[in-house]
Amino acid sequence: METADILKALPNLSVNDRLAIAEKALQLSHEEARSLTQTQRRHLPAIAAASAISDYTPGSELLAFADLDGEDFYEEPNEAHA
Repeated sequence: METADILKALPNLSVNDRLAIAEKALQLSHEEARSLTQTQRRHLPAIAAASAISDYTPGSELLAFADLDGEDFYEEPNEAHA
C-alpha cells in the first residue's frame, strides 16, 4: 500500500483505528531512531533542514502570512493615520 492510499483511507477509519495507526507509526519511528549510529544521528538536523527548504521558498503556504507583516491589526479603520 502506498502512502497516498493510506492517507486517503484515514478519514474512513474510526478514531480508535486512526489512533492505533498513529501510535504504531510513532513506535516504529522511535525504534528506527534508536537503531541509528552516532554518525547518522549527527546528520539528522542537516537532512531535516534540507527537507524544509521548500517550506521557506517564496509563495509557500508557510510564508503566506508574511504578506501581512507591518499591518497594524489593532488600529481601527477610522483611526488609521490619524
